Amino acid sequence: MSEIVKAINPIVPLDYPDPDVIRVDDTYYMVTTTMHFMPGCEILRSYDLVNWEHAAFVYDKLDSTPAQRLENGQNIYGKGMWAASIRHHKGKFYVIFAANDTRKTYLFTAEQVEGPWEKSEIEGFYHDSSLLFDDDDRVYLVYGNRDVQLIELESDLSKPKEGGINRTIVSDRDNPNLGYEGAHFYKINQKYYVFLIRSLPDRWMRVEGCFVADSIDGEFKGGDIFIDDRNYCGQGVAQGGIVDTPDGDWYAILFQDHGAVGRIPILLPIKWENDFPVFGAEGKVPTDFTTKSTRPNYSYQPLVNSDDFKQRYDNTYGLAPIWQFNHEPIESDFSINEDKGYFELRTSKVTNNILDATNTLTTRMLFPHCAAEVTVDASQIKDGDVTGFSAFQGAYGFVGITKQDSKYYLIMRTKPLDNLEMQSFDPNETPEKEWERIEIDHPTMTFRIEADFWQMKDEVKFLYQKDDQFIQIGPNHQTAFRLDHFTGCRFGLFYYSTEQSGGTVQFSQFKYIK
Repeated sequence: MSEIVKAINPIVPLDYPDPDVIRVDDTYYMVTTTMHFMPGCEILRSYDLVNWEHAAFVYDKLDSTPAQRLENGQNIYGKGMWAASIRHHKGKFYVIFAANDTRKTYLFTAEQVEGPWEKSEIEGFYHDSSLLFDDDDRVYLVYGNRDVQLIELESDLSKPKEGGINRTIVSDRDNPNLGYEGAHFYKINQKYYVFLIRSLPDRWMRVEGCFVADSIDGEFKGGDIFIDDRNYCGQGVAQGGIVDTPDGDWYAILFQDHGAVGRIPILLPIKWENDFPVFGAEGKVPTDFTTKSTRPNYSYQPLVNSDDFKQRYDNTYGLAPIWQFNHEPIESDFSINEDKGYFELRTSKVTNNILDATNTLTTRMLFPHCAAEVTVDASQIKDGDVTGFSAFQGAYGFVGITKQDSKYYLIMRTKPLDNLEMQSFDPNETPEKEWERIEIDHPTMTFRIEADFWQMKDEVKFLYQKDDQFIQIGPNHQTAFRLDHFTGCRFGLFYYSTEQSGGTVQFSQFKYIK
């Protein structure tokens, strides 16, 4: 018996951009972009396309380059893995993505979605690629920006097939904004469909396109098929995968920009008219509609949650899957004490800012509002050390504790925005500013961050607990989604040393307030 499930958009009010989705029997899987965070390439699982939970991370670390490990002043902000393609073929899962720091295209395969995942590479660099296994065992990849290419791969997916198909199927070279990219490639009822994203040429607004051909060698015809912003700040809904249900219904999962909180998945019903897809209802994202669950009364694990650090999880880092490190962690510099319930960080290098701090532990912020609290024990930090609780993004802010001349201080600092333009890849060069400093006697404090993302207000405030009350420190801080990091704002637990390494800090009682 199927269970009727009400869908209300956005289905997942968190930063899960560039979604691709498949169904294997009664289970849906969605993979999204994780950029520089590790473990990376997260796959979610659902039985109704509305509710989702963590299924797996495809990798714990990628190539362990100096930049991926935040070594020698290098980083991969705004790079890392982008726009994965997930497929299931002859009993095996396939995930393909390109990483913009290494300029490589990676292929991961597994018998089970939980892994283990085997890593290899595909010769070449294929931006926003999509994989298709055809009925005759030929394998194709569609990729590219502005000029969208179709190539044939060797049967082992190791490289382009010698003498195989290699041609441009769609071109949007003259678009002054974003040209077609974000390919999703399918064969449905013996026709070939490519779904793409671009911006309208006359203004910045993401739109969804579709092109269809009668054969793999044929002409791909089509254009923009879905232009809607849900009446939300002019931000279009586009780029993602389509999937069918066991009953033969079709849906698309696309994303929509929501400002500093990130890019959020939107679910759309699809109808087919004359073998061409029609997204939404009367050209719009429906406010609500229904789907069917393949597993009635299933209880999903939350994608964001509180953590008392009293449980060690069965994965490489031992942490709940709500957490990802900013870049590859140094495993010798963190530990979990599940008996006493704390996450401990140690420093092994000297730096001067949070963006270069290794082992920062992050979790996504929730749209449209959220808050979180954490207790920080800084009694074992050294002079010059800085630790605390951050709204982590290129234009970050934090409340924390520092130590100078053997005295402890409560501080609030931000890196104010120097450019509100989302399309800027340039790093935020505005100097960090300290807004408030208070000498304290006891270096164990509970901090709170409150965030308001509604209508792209994108403001966070920082508070500390005193006498059972939370008191704001410093001004409200403006965050923003920009291409320098290309990710939504996150809660971050951090620690770095500016004079000498070797100190420790403990975080406990992380409380997520939804």
